Amino acid sequence: MFLLRRLARLTVSLAVLLLASFSMIHLIPGDPVRASLGTAAPAELVAARRAELGLDEPIHQQLLGYLKGVLTGDFGTSLQTRETVAGIIADRLPSTAELAVLAALIALLVAIPMGMWLAIRTENGRNPGSELAFTTATGTIAAIPEFLLAVGLVVVFAITLGWLPPAGKDGPASYVLPVIALTVGPVAVLARLVRVEALRELDKDYLRMARAKHLPRRRLYLRHLLPNTLTATLTVGGLLLASLIPGTVLVENVFAWPGLGQRMTESILQKDYPVAQAVILVYGAIVLLVNFLVDVALGVLDPRSAIRGT
Repeated sequence: MFLLRRLARLTVSLAVLLLASFSMIHLIPGDPVRASLGTAAPAELVAARRAELGLDEPIHQQLLGYLKGVLTGDFGTSLQTRETVAGIIADRLPSTAELAVLAALIALLVAIPMGMWLAIRTENGRNPGSELAFTTATGTIAAIPEFLLAVGLVVVFAITLGWLPPAGKDGPASYVLPVIALTVGPVAVLARLVRVEALRELDKDYLRMARAKHLPRRRLYLRHLLPNTLTATLTVGGLLLASLIPGTVLVENVFAWPGLGQRMTESILQKDYPVAQAVILVYGAIVLLVNFLVDVALGVLDPRSAIRGT
């Protein structure tokens, strides 16, 4: 039942996303085809392009055609380059996924040990200076917009120091600044969350009993504290990490990264609506799928949440 409920929720969410992406081209004021071709374009060219996109058909036929295209992987063609939109996505998505996956892995590998270590260090009010420094630093870092952080990284490490390339995708060094720009904020938020949950677990009876048995610290923290802390933080952490995919949009534009985010921005500026429409749909579907997987993982790790239907 738990899995069926989650699948039903995912299906409904995807249906809403499909309708929203379909409505995008119809809710834009004016004629999107005329806007993309320019005001001086001949009426015959505009009419031909509208017919090519199916915009001269009744709205219900357009919707059915759009759904059929999505299900078969046919998102139409770019108004600007005449490339297939599916080809653009296939070409650009791997670069975006590389950034998001690297940022997510680094965020987890850094934030979880950091949060647990600070929880152990500041347990029962010990080391108040460390707690103050940690909460102040992470709170400040988490408040910095990714765009501003990305620009600052370029100015310091690429332009001023010349240590790393400022833009483009050319070798391992080109990944460093974009990944840092995407990772810093999630690390700060996740580390704070892990610390709070770890402190809560450290105050529970099962850990007190484990300590009374004089278990080795490695076993105490890795076999008892870590799994329970991860279960409690999985939902919020999953939502945060899911946001890394759409969060790449601004970062990709700062670093001229050849991913979906940069292409979506270009398509919006050029009024290339079929591309923008498809990219927004892909971003939304990825976020929904990641959230679904997090829900399922949470149900596996904590069966009580599945019973409660949370």
